[in-house]
Amino acid sequence: MATWIWIVIAIAAAILVLGIVWAAMRKRRTHALQDRFGREYDRTVEQAGGRREGERELAAREKRRDELDLRPLPPDARDRYLAQWEETQGLFVDDPKGAVSDADRLVQRVMRARGYPVDDFERRAHGIAQSSERGEASTEDLRQSVRHYRALFVVLLGPQDAEGVENVDDVSTRDGDSRPLSRREQVER
Repeated sequence: MATWIWIVIAIAAAILVLGIVWAAMRKRRTHALQDRFGREYDRTVEQAGGRREGERELAAREKRRDELDLRPLPPDARDRYLAQWEETQGLFVDDPKGAVSDADRLVQRVMRARGYPVDDFERRAHGIAQSSERGEASTEDLRQSVRHYRALFVVLLGPQDAEGVENVDDVSTRDGDSRPLSRREQVER
């Protein structure tokens, strides 16, 4: 066999091996991103319009996060924030707008304390809080906002602190009315 045939076979084999390695690395990266981001992986891929764009966005998020100087909360600060959250959630019953506003400020304080950037951080709950300030949010919107803040709050504090953070879904409402019951009304029931 001629030498040039062996060269072509070697080049073809090298290209094949590189293709297999590249595909394996890409699959490994996809699995790593899926494990790291969970359901957020699917949402990001869908919003980005494809796997490649979504994975690029998630990788960029990872890089930005790695560049942050994140720090854990001291136990006394964590306890203080938990107490503030309980007050905020309790406020939802009588003043949903005020509770959303308080939750927005509290989450921003915890984010700053942990070292997260706050100014350019986009949150759905924050958008609802702004709609509430303009008088454009329903009670259900406000409840959803508090749920989003609660989820973010739990993540910011850490899983060990999820206990003791009351779920806004547990707040009772009047029959046929989406407005929550006051604490007094809940006790009377």
